[in-house]
Amino acid sequence: MIKAVLVALADRNPEITNEHLDELAFLAETAGIETKQQFVQRLETPDVRTFVGKGKLAEITAFVVNHEIENVIFDDDLSPSQLRNLEKELNTPERPVKVRVYDRSLLILDIFSMRAQTAQARAQVELAMNQYLLPRLTRLWTHLERQRGGTGTRGGAGEREIETDRRNIRYRISLLKDELEKIDKQRKTQRKSRSNIVRVALVGYTNVGKSTLMNLLSKSAVKAENKLFATVDATVRKVVIGDIPFLLSDTVGFIRKLPHHLIESFKSTLDEVRESDILLHVVDVAHPFHDNQIEVVKNTLTELGAGNITTILVLNKMDLLEKNDQSVPGDELKGYYRQHGFEKVVFISAEKKENIKELKRILFEEVKRKHLMIYPNYVAGTEFVFSE
Repeated sequence: MIKAVLVALADRNPEITNEHLDELAFLAETAGIETKQQFVQRLETPDVRTFVGKGKLAEITAFVVNHEIENVIFDDDLSPSQLRNLEKELNTPERPVKVRVYDRSLLILDIFSMRAQTAQARAQVELAMNQYLLPRLTRLWTHLERQRGGTGTRGGAGEREIETDRRNIRYRISLLKDELEKIDKQRKTQRKSRSNIVRVALVGYTNVGKSTLMNLLSKSAVKAENKLFATVDATVRKVVIGDIPFLLSDTVGFIRKLPHHLIESFKSTLDEVRESDILLHVVDVAHPFHDNQIEVVKNTLTELGAGNITTILVLNKMDLLEKNDQSVPGDELKGYYRQHGFEKVVFISAEKKENIKELKRILFEEVKRKHLMIYPNYVAGTEFVFSE
């Protein structure tokens, strides 16, 4: 496995710093990279030249050289000049192993490129990757080989060849935008044909159990793994609760500092969220910082224009609270979230199938209300009956 060290700025709360590094390590693991060491830089603002200070960079360089580390991964986005300077500092002529510098965005983009299955998702990821790479091309930059099928580094390419690379990337960006525009038109036509049925979307932080819940509610086999971004492509299934049908979609999970280019590129896919009638906001309630994750999701939904959609807060993994001898807060926590704008709150365990009936009952009532808005003149006197 490829070896890496992680670098992050210190938060005032050490627990948050550790959580950010743990998440970065999980991202690295998902990308097939093994973390060998973590470095924390205590600075009010990042160094404009190399992100970290001279002393910290010397410490990182010494560890990288002594342990033959191939990757240095930063928890924040780096400017093109910071990337260039870091790669110069970390790569010396006598070193046989060339060090790649990743920032958070590039690591997430690499994971998305591995996860994308459909033509649309692959085009979206490639567009985001090209938009990320365009301002960052240098003679030391080695990530471009991923876009070329692994042709290796271009150490002596020269400025003229870099300009050729830039022109090629701009041309590819233009083609991808045209391709995605055509796909988006097709998807809009498909969504219009589904306008006469209630649409429900699963949203939440990555790796909180959305795909497991999708499988449970729709009795399907959507890929569910204990990895970040196991789902990249939108999946839509028809579900019936009681006697009311609706469409349930599972989309990409959110994460803090999700790359801007990625959000822009995936906006057509995320229309499944934006055009939904109801959102099931799934939360890993056993996670020590699940409140922060809820805020990340809420802010991303607002950015997408989906902040005002009817939402059911689904506090998943209650079985892990019980396993860790933590009592499920129940009404106390429900009351807390109701005060923070979540009217409908339910505890479940998708993995253990606990309290799923209560979730279905709440979902049924919301779907019924939306269904009667679509069909206000539904057969007079008809009573929809909830059943599992």
